Amino acid sequence: MGGTLTTTATAATQSGSPAAAPPIIEMRDVVAGSMRDLNTAVVENVNWTVAARDYSVIGGLQGAGKSDFLAMTGGLMPPLSGDYRLFGEQMPIFDEARLPIRLRMGLVFETGQLFNHLTIRENVGLPLRYHKNLSKAAVFDRVGQVLEALELGPFANSTPGALALNWQKRAALARALILEPELLLLDSPVFGLDLRQLNWWLAFMDELWRGHKLLARPVTLVVTTADLRPWRGRAHQFAILRGRRLNVLGAWPQVEAASSELVSELLTLEPGR
Repeated sequence: MGGTLTTTATAATQSGSPAAAPPIIEMRDVVAGSMRDLNTAVVENVNWTVAARDYSVIGGLQGAGKSDFLAMTGGLMPPLSGDYRLFGEQMPIFDEARLPIRLRMGLVFETGQLFNHLTIRENVGLPLRYHKNLSKAAVFDRVGQVLEALELGPFANSTPGALALNWQKRAALARALILEPELLLLDSPVFGLDLRQLNWWLAFMDELWRGHKLLARPVTLVVTTADLRPWRGRAHQFAILRGRRLNVLGAWPQVEAASSELVSELLTLEPGR
């Protein structure tokens, strides 16, 4: 089961009205490679779009290529072939002149990818120090706001290795939010978390999508997961990575109507796994 899904609310407006905004993510016949071997295809023939204010979930078992696909979507490597546009711009974006476009997107890695020699405060503030011409006082104030919102204040001076997995994941989220992205990509954010932490993430992502007070606008979300069940009633669009194909399903009723072979294993795992 596959195909093309455009998740914009309307493909066109009535005559005389402004045209609908272009998709934030638009892929046509894209082939994604592996981070371990850029010449090895892990996902093929992707035709997929994500509109502003979408909340999309990509499901797949371990080894299906979720992390590789999200890394390519995040611009860490180019597609092997096909056309990928982010905010209407050709990807990947590596040149300095177009960096502001790429910074409209945030990426949260499954394992956090924090710098162990830096404190949590320093990790979270790093993008501000690197990309914005802000004073140390301004950076300190902004980082403090984000840490408090994510309940990380008590760990500001700790290094990542001293923290449990759930706090490392929150710190990685804080670092991604510090530049106030319009689009947020999250790789398996609830994997390995207990029920309390799982519920915190689900609630916080709902707030981000609706418009958290930390940010200037609601955030478009793309999340990967090995368990679709927590996202029922939350995400609006679902796709499944299986057999090197991105099978675009649509809303939850389409998930329930999909073939058992495609989705059954993603509906029977333990919560948070």
